[in-house]
Amino acid sequence: MIPGPARRIGVEPYFAELVEGIEEVLHPVGYSVLVLVAADRASELAAYRRWAADDGVEGVVVVDLVEGDARPALLESLELPHVLAAHLDDPRACTSEVADDAQRIGAAIEFLAGIGHRRIGHVSGPAHLVHTAERSVTIQEVARLLDLDVRTAEADYTATAGTSAVVSLLDVADPPTAVIFDNDVMAVAALEFLTESGISVPGDVSLMSADDSPLCELTVPPLSAMSLDVHHRGERLGTAVLALLAGGDARQPPSPPSQVLVRETTAPPADRPAHGV
Repeated sequence: MIPGPARRIGVEPYFAELVEGIEEVLHPVGYSVLVLVAADRASELAAYRRWAADDGVEGVVVVDLVEGDARPALLESLELPHVLAAHLDDPRACTSEVADDAQRIGAAIEFLAGIGHRRIGHVSGPAHLVHTAERSVTIQEVARLLDLDVRTAEADYTATAGTSAVVSLLDVADPPTAVIFDNDVMAVAALEFLTESGISVPGDVSLMSADDSPLCELTVPPLSAMSLDVHHRGERLGTAVLALLAGGDARQPPSPPSQVLVRETTAPPADRPAHGV
């Protein structure tokens, strides 16, 4: 089950790659994968109740967990086996699916600081998501440790929101010299917008995505990013589902730490006044 507007799901390659990975594990042993995009939480909960009543779904993968999420308790009450795609201490949580978001965003901020950036912008996903909260806490900790000025603008993972957020960060008297985005779609859209606006990347501002994807490699210039194998995440989720259905739990071994993929949108800050948007 994927919550959120269909327009986001259709644009963001993350979910397609994730589902392909799940299918690669489940199809050979006779399971089909149903993807249902829920417009809102009420629709999603209703679907779970319907699936439990029909007895036609053997397991559910829950993504994009939020603080105080009602879905795990409902699925438990419905006795519908479920895997939580989250970094949680829970036997139903495939903790390796959501790679350590704290490690990834922390490494990205440390990389930008290491090449000389002291003012860094962060375009986040929705603040109510558990993994967004993990990233925000780590950013604050790293900023305090390295004495950085990090400013966050919240968005919703879409191109439009990412562009609006980067404008709000840069259109100030003392803008950040680097901006990191919580996903590839927002980073790519911001790069295109800034380039069309006459802002040099990375000459005037460095850009980086916390999630790598083929989109990051195809931009001009190619986007620096944190490594992320979404297909492998899907495979681990599929393995977690099989383990849960066999009477085990969903925990998987830790994934390797993400690495900084330095491409052409990051460089030391220029020794000249920054441009507004």
